[in-house]
Amino acid sequence: MAVKATSDYFELLNKAVSREIQVSIQYMLQHGKMEKLMRKVIPENILLDKTTYEAVGKFLREFAIMEMKHAASVMERIYYLGGSATTKSSKPNIGNSLSEFAKYGLKAEEEALVLYRNIIDAARKVEDWETRELFEKIYSDEEKHLFKFQEYVNIQDEPEGSEQAPLSEWRRIFTSDYFDLLNKAVAAEISAIIQYTNQHEKASLLALREKNTALEVVTEKNKAKVVSELLIPIFKAEMEHLEKISDRIYLLEGEATTEPDPLPQIGETVDDFLKLDHEAENYALVLYRKIIDEAMKRGDSKTRRMFEDIIGQEEDHYWTFDDFLR
Repeated sequence: MAVKATSDYFELLNKAVSREIQVSIQYMLQHGKMEKLMRKVIPENILLDKTTYEAVGKFLREFAIMEMKHAASVMERIYYLGGSATTKSSKPNIGNSLSEFAKYGLKAEEEALVLYRNIIDAARKVEDWETRELFEKIYSDEEKHLFKFQEYVNIQDEPEGSEQAPLSEWRRIFTSDYFDLLNKAVAAEISAIIQYTNQHEKASLLALREKNTALEVVTEKNKAKVVSELLIPIFKAEMEHLEKISDRIYLLEGEATTEPDPLPQIGETVDDFLKLDHEAENYALVLYRKIIDEAMKRGDSKTRRMFEDIIGQEEDHYWTFDDFLR
């Protein structure tokens, strides 16, 4: 007998999606902020091959990737049951120190365990054994994350040190309006990650349910399957872009945004996905050209080179989607 999923059940599952998107962004941006925090390393620690910041940064990045995989798995299940997966994220909390990272991480994981116990119980009641098994696996992962954050929640942060020296002439190029421009790129990357991940899972379902020709039956492929597969490396690339851009912002003593902009749009059909993704890549290309131009004007060669590399990848994405729209 098919599972009869109610609107309340889908709402519960979508709370998990929102939560997974939240912590994926949260942990990735905290990972990026390590570039800023490592400047607080006391002289004794500079002699070490690896500092606490690098150790924590490594597992935060791993957690961020795992949480987005969790989000994708739950999205897939929602679509399979006939629902619609949300693109909304709960609000990430970043913090300004290792202890705050751990505190916010611990809180997020505690909330997740409560939510996922409720989902496991709800799945049992409606005899949705696949969802129950999925969340039991996710629950196990989140419990490990919680234990990891517990190790660091009482850590002593590095001292602030002496009063910051006046800004040098070179550092004066990094003004608030420049950070606003860079944060438009962060917001665009967050939007793309959510949009492409969601579409990948929705396309996977369409690939299972829509085979209209003999060729599609024989090859076990259709347009939806092809699009679903091509979205995988693209949203992975967008995750790397988010990491690089946020790293750069934090290194320059700025703060990265946590909000997607423009808002992710999913669509109903594979053709919708392609059109919306084509538009998203066009938006990124125009924006990143502006950033490159502004970086060049200010003499920020490192940011310029970074975005020249990113824009090359975004152009590849643009033409990939464009090929399907001809």
